[in-house]
Amino acid sequence: MKDASHPFFRPLWRRVAVVAVCAAWSVVEFVMGDPTWGIMTGAIGAYAAYTFLVAYKPPPEAAEAPGEPGPPPAA
Repeated sequence: MKDASHPFFRPLWRRVAVVAVCAAWSVVEFVMGDPTWGIMTGAIGAYAAYTFLVAYKPPPEAAEAPGEPGPPPAA
């Protein structure tokens, strides 16, 4: 998770989904009898939970109102 402030992660449901998938995969690994991968995916899930739910800071909003054109591109 190199860039947690990427616009893809702005909606809360996507951040929660990433954490939930990691947690679910960890449970699957433990149930299937592979504790090594269960610990690894659990650690990834814990890191994702911290990054996306606890320490997440949304990127700054654009200053322009919807429907207004932005500044012209630099040449």
